[in-house]
Amino acid sequence: MDTPELGPGEVAIRVAAVSVGRLLDVRARSGTHPYAKIELPHVLGAEHAGTVAAVGAGVESVRVGDHVAVFPNLSCGACETCLAGSTEACGTARVMGVHTWGAYADYTVVPQQNVFAVPDGIGPEEAAALALSGPVAQNQFDESGLVPGEWVLVYGASSALGSLTAALAVHCGARVIAASRSAAKRGRLLALRADAVIDPTNPDFAEQVREETGGKGVDLVVDNLGDPAIWLRTAEILGVRGRVVTSGAFLGGRVELDLLTLYSRSQRIIGVRSGNLRSARRLWDAVADGFRPVMDRAYPISQAVDAHHYLEGYANTGRVVLTTADDDWTAAATA
Repeated sequence: MDTPELGPGEVAIRVAAVSVGRLLDVRARSGTHPYAKIELPHVLGAEHAGTVAAVGAGVESVRVGDHVAVFPNLSCGACETCLAGSTEACGTARVMGVHTWGAYADYTVVPQQNVFAVPDGIGPEEAAALALSGPVAQNQFDESGLVPGEWVLVYGASSALGSLTAALAVHCGARVIAASRSAAKRGRLLALRADAVIDPTNPDFAEQVREETGGKGVDLVVDNLGDPAIWLRTAEILGVRGRVVTSGAFLGGRVELDLLTLYSRSQRIIGVRSGNLRSARRLWDAVADGFRPVMDRAYPISQAVDAHHYLEGYANTGRVVLTTADDDWTAAATA
């Protein structure tokens, strides 16, 4: 493929690492993406990190040689929702690697507002793992009004987004219950420093949560699964003024809702489509303060097929990334 051309206000990135996402990559490649029709030829790859190779006219936020991560959600910047800071709700929003060509490539060209300098001590794999999932998790917490000390339960906590969400909740001072249906993955989740790691399909699940929370239930549930059976159990463990926030529905999406309980207990359900530029800035502030993602493994980009098969087997706990032959970042980090 030709190298993309650089325009005013844009930044050319020499790609060092790109995340492999179950929805944005695996389902897009397999032809089952629910929101987009992929036309060939196509280049996958949304959240990525690399070294600034060139800058267009008017770019002052980064310089050639900087290590950066790319927030891959593109928006118009001029509509009512964009001006309000909710760029994820833009009517013309696009995702790199899905609606445009992406970062399984040597170079990408992106608007300067989507490029974030990576703090020292972060490698390209970690930066790529944070580039989109981090702002999504941060936006979920921003929209739900999470405050330190609240109880947060994260379903699917072994997934790339789920593990990052649970880890970010811990970093934010929340008391965290990580839920996973896999016994092996629950063992790995202990490293998150969550208050509890439990099986949401256990018959005693609700009792375990109430016992852990002193009988009050959880303040916030992050449910990106949309499993109808798990949803019904959520009603049992959500406390007064509790919130459920969702950014996905991989396991169904149509659930029963008990409105009587919802309004009687002053509870809320919040849909968060994705992250935005505002939550991305807050996320990178957290990274500068010491927050790190949960990594599973990295593959060279020549083994992208193996990485896709690995995700299709639901074997990962945390983020899977592809790395390129770019040595700039590593060389600079060890110099």
